[in-house]
Amino acid sequence: MNRYCLTLDLKDDADLIREYERFHANVWPEIKDSIRSSGIESMQIYRFLNRLCMIMDVNDNFSFELKSAADADNPKVQEWENLMWKFQQPVPGSKAGEKWVLMNKIFEL
Repeated sequence: MNRYCLTLDLKDDADLIREYERFHANVWPEIKDSIRSSGIESMQIYRFLNRLCMIMDVNDNFSFELKSAADADNPKVQEWENLMWKFQQPVPGSKAGEKWVLMNKIFEL
């Protein structure tokens, strides 16, 4: 099992943040199925102000490349991603078009 941590910012707007959290309280079943079928065993998203942190525990079948390809071919995932982009903005230093950015682990106990 591997663990990854990614980050993304929300637009700094209290109403948009509340709406984003409402969507994540009731994530569409097709999105949950897509996450599970990619090899992600566990996922959590945490928020501080407008900064998000996603922690994913994945099995040996998971790869970011395969997940991206499957998402690109899934109309429901594309609908979700387009909807979520209304609330999201790239973190400073991210590449053009990049949403969630992989963080580097610098410490473990």
